[in-house]
Amino acid sequence: METARGTTPAAEAFALHLRTQRGLSENTVRAYLGDLDALAGYARRHGVADLTQVDLTVLRGWLASMATAERSRATLARRGAAARTFFAWAARTGRVAQDPALRLASARPASHLPTVLDQGAAAALLDTARVRADDGDPVHLRDWAALELLYATGARVGELCAADVDDLDLGARTIRLTGKGDKQRVVPVGELAVEAVEAWLSRGRPALATEASGPALLLGRRGGRADQRQLRKAVHDASADAGVSDVAPHALRHSAATHLLEGGSDLRSVQEVLGHASLATTQRYTHVTADRLRASFEQAHPRA
Repeated sequence: METARGTTPAAEAFALHLRTQRGLSENTVRAYLGDLDALAGYARRHGVADLTQVDLTVLRGWLASMATAERSRATLARRGAAARTFFAWAARTGRVAQDPALRLASARPASHLPTVLDQGAAAALLDTARVRADDGDPVHLRDWAALELLYATGARVGELCAADVDDLDLGARTIRLTGKGDKQRVVPVGELAVEAVEAWLSRGRPALATEASGPALLLGRRGGRADQRQLRKAVHDASADAGVSDVAPHALRHSAATHLLEGGSDLRSVQEVLGHASLATTQRYTHVTADRLRASFEQAHPRA
């Protein structure tokens, strides 16, 4: 068990555990295996040849070395979680004699909010994507549909990339998304997003589709399923053309949630749209202006 990455039996077994028992996404599985590979490399440089020989001192030194290298708190927190998860599993399955990570403390992710567009900037961004699609380029039609869907549904960019044509119900104006832990949710889609999607399905997708396209909703220029990098570029390009803050797709998710709250939606409805397992996550993720909180209080409280 020299390393957790690659095709070693331990890596394969741990990855299977993460997918089937923990229900983690493929992105998270890859990240955990990468973290453990980094730990194995650090251990070897400090005279520990195998992960089964790693102790608490090595684990603490590994995390401390990353803090010195100015890694983000989110990265430190995830790597600590990867180590704890791996060694707890390894101890349960007899791969290590005892769990060296039981007393391992880890940094908590920083509680910060991504950039959020105000409603005017969001409209400008989407209008720009629509104008760009007027040239008939199928990729521009895809980008318009993708941006409208990201904002309309609050989807994670990976969820949208993974969506298939059959996940859409344009009659009911909904889309089925598969989130973390393979949990599915059905999210409403607004009229403007439906218009963009219909244009993509009727004019853009047929121009790009090949035998290898399968059921993928969004396609790349060569006909394969569109990936997150392509959609990030679409958002960045539209931001630049619209003259608004340069944002990533996740900012559209946060903007959608914020605008729902500003429009009067309740927190639990936003939780369902975003696919959060815990309402506390939604409370940290969204923010509401003080003016709206006061207006809600004065409207709802009998002695306001």
